[in-house]
Amino acid sequence: MTDNEAFENLKKRLAEKMAGEITLSEKPGECLKKWRLNFEVSQTDISNALQVSPSVISDYESGRRKSPGTLMVSKIVESLLAIDTERGGQKIHAYETMLTNDSSKESIYSTYEYSIPIQFQKLVSLLDAHVLYRGMERPLYGFSVVDSKRSILEMSSYEFQRLYGWSTDRAMIFTKVSTGKSPLVAIRVTNLKPGAIVLHGLGKDEVDPMAVKMAEVDRIPLLCTTKDISEAIAELKKYGQYSIKGI
Repeated sequence: MTDNEAFENLKKRLAEKMAGEITLSEKPGECLKKWRLNFEVSQTDISNALQVSPSVISDYESGRRKSPGTLMVSKIVESLLAIDTERGGQKIHAYETMLTNDSSKESIYSTYEYSIPIQFQKLVSLLDAHVLYRGMERPLYGFSVVDSKRSILEMSSYEFQRLYGWSTDRAMIFTKVSTGKSPLVAIRVTNLKPGAIVLHGLGKDEVDPMAVKMAEVDRIPLLCTTKDISEAIAELKKYGQYSIKGI
């Protein structure tokens, strides 16, 4: 198989994943928005590709317009992939290991995807966290809890990207950190940036100032917490379950 054929096959598999998730979602508009943000495509760019008004995309994402049918979903997905392809396919390639390798890593403690995003301040509250740098706050569509040392020492760059699950707009919670600097260095050298970084096990005075500085450079919200990790995971998952039920 040539490189071009492999890339086209990757796009096809990713398109199936995206379209299926959007179509089956209880909140298809939110799901559409998540994927658009994942690919860093503006509403104007996607509307231009579809030759519709930007308000159409906005209405779909906000739920003001009736949920798009499978044909429209397919067109939106194809447009997102086409735009990324024109930009060099960086985002598409970032999902390659998630589509081709389902093996779990011991360094990954827990991952969770939200159907309805959790707001930044709610994350802070559930984790009893201290905000070290507020950065660019945005809705978070999931979280990953990672053994900091093992992920940095044992994971390749492609495997590290798998920590993002199906959305980069997620909280990356690093455990077993000593100063907080190493996770920020790892994030700095990757193409994908999370919606928030949480340093678990450190008080605010124990975090290396350089870690905060690196978060500022990338404008990524940075938190620290000493809350029991099992309790933290349970609280975050419970929030997701309540959100689905509309509680």
